[in-house]
This record gives sequence, structure tokens and C-alpha cells, in this order.
Amino acid sequence: MLLGTWNLENLYRPGGPFGPKDKATYDTKLADLAGVIRALDPGLLGVQEVGDPDALGDLVDAVGGEWHTALSEHPDGRGIRVGVLSRTPLEVVADVDAFPHKLRPVQVDDAGSAVSAPGRGLLAVRAGGVLLAVAHLKSKLLTYPGNRFFPHDEGERARYGAYALYRRAAEAVTLRALADELLAGDGRARDVVVLGDLNDEVQAATTQILLGPPGSEIGTPGYKVPDQGDRVRLWNVAPLIPADRRYSRVNSGRRELIDHVLLSHRLVHRVTEAGTGLPDEGGVLRLPSVGEDPRERRDAPGSDHAPVWVRVP
Repeated sequence: MLLGTWNLENLYRPGGPFGPKDKATYDTKLADLAGVIRALDPGLLGVQEVGDPDALGDLVDAVGGEWHTALSEHPDGRGIRVGVLSRTPLEVVADVDAFPHKLRPVQVDDAGSAVSAPGRGLLAVRAGGVLLAVAHLKSKLLTYPGNRFFPHDEGERARYGAYALYRRAAEAVTLRALADELLAGDGRARDVVVLGDLNDEVQAATTQILLGPPGSEIGTPGYKVPDQGDRVRLWNVAPLIPADRRYSRVNSGRRELIDHVLLSHRLVHRVTEAGTGLPDEGGVLRLPSVGEDPRERRDAPGSDHAPVWVRVP
């Protein structure tokens, strides 16, 4: 079975403030996305940036076949939310819209405003014997007062970069708390998947928060040595992805892996393959380079992210 995550990039029906300008542009986007999903043929796929629930229905229809879907009921201010596509029936087990107990609100702007919830709900589902959580953490693309994408000066850039980091770190803590609930201290016996657009790379502090006890990452001497930490650890599959494919987005010409799949002990040792893009697609991923203004891609086909996936028996 292939398990994966994919940021669909602005999946809205046409006509609204964020969607494509016309139906022809929308249909082209749907066709591109559907073609990738058919080629991936996932058993479970976590998705991000679903701006319109009806648009996800349109996408499923375009893919064809029988699918089960679930969407978070907690979108952000633009209406985007996370969801799951599955070949088997789904049961929603959590839709988290608050930071965990003891984590205080974090500052998000110069006015001192604070938030105590993720910008987008964190969704957890059960599909057969698999428990899966999908997330879309705070973006590194910054928005300044007045809906600007460019700062007045470098002091403002630094402050708003810090505010975004505070928020992304708090959201990572919230996702880790959800993972703890799914693992229930039994990751050696439970199939748990945590995935999504984490908006930071493998070694970023926010991404590392999700792993649990250190010392057993893939490629380290401790990976094949069982210990008590295996009950609560998650393993990022990034080291299993071929090095020349280890990126899921291109930001200002720079390749970065910001979409991740993390697995419990029971699952990670059964992985037979991991990758980005399509499994049978050779060569360099054909991804556009994005800049600081996301509005430039409002009418773009497809997505600016590549899927990230693993295969398990």
C-alpha cells in the first residue's frame, strides 16, 4: 500500500477571491491533480490546501473509482483545510483546534495579538488498522499588516519571521500531542502515520519536535537497536528517499523537503520504498520555483508541491 501526503495548492472552485479566474483554468488544474493521484494510486493520501469541500469532491470525481474522504472542520482564514483520501472507509477520531494544556498562547503580530490554536485543524482518522494524522503547519511565507507579502524594513521581516516560527513550533507541539494519543505508548504494536506540509525541513527544530526520544533516527547506529523509546517514537522517512529526489518544493530556486511522512516503529521497519513525485518518474522533479507572493500562482495548473510517499506491505 502506498501512503502519502500532498499539498494540492489552492484547491478552490472558480469565482471566489482565492480560486482560479474561470472554469477552464479550474478544469485544467483538476485534470493535472487527478492525473498525479491516479498515477500514485495511493491507499491513503493526506492532502492540504483544500479551500472548498466541493472542489475536493470534484477532484475525486476526476480521479475516478471509489474513494472515501474526510476533511477537517477547522479551516484557516482563507478557508483552506486538511483532509484525507482513502480506498477504505474512514473514521474521524480527532479534529484538533486548540493547543494542548500547559502550552500558552503565542504572539502573532506587532500589535501583540496572540493565538491558542493551530491556524488549520489537525485531522486524525482510522482507516482499517492504520491511524493517520494530517497537518499543515504555519507557512514560512510571511504576511505583513495590510495583507502585504513584502516588509517595510528588515526589522519587520525579522519580527514576523519570529512570529511565524513561534506559531509553527506551537503547532508542532500540538501535532506531537495528537501523535501521542494515537500511539498510546504502543508504537511497537500500532500502525501510526503522521504526515503533512510541515513547512520546514528535516533538521528544523519544529520538525524535530515530532520525533520523540532522540538517538534512533534512520541511518544512525540506534535505528536497529530496540529500546523503550520505540514505544513513543516517530521516524521521518526522509533518509529513505533517494538523495536526488529529496525535495518537495522549490523556493526561490532552492530545493527543500518541507512535506514529511513520519511512521511508528511497527510501520517504519516494513517500508519497502519511499520517494517524492511519482514512483516511476525518473530524473529531476518538474516543480515551479515559488517566490514570496503566493497570489502569482492563483491560476497555475497542478501544484507547487510534489507528493511525498512510502510503500508498505
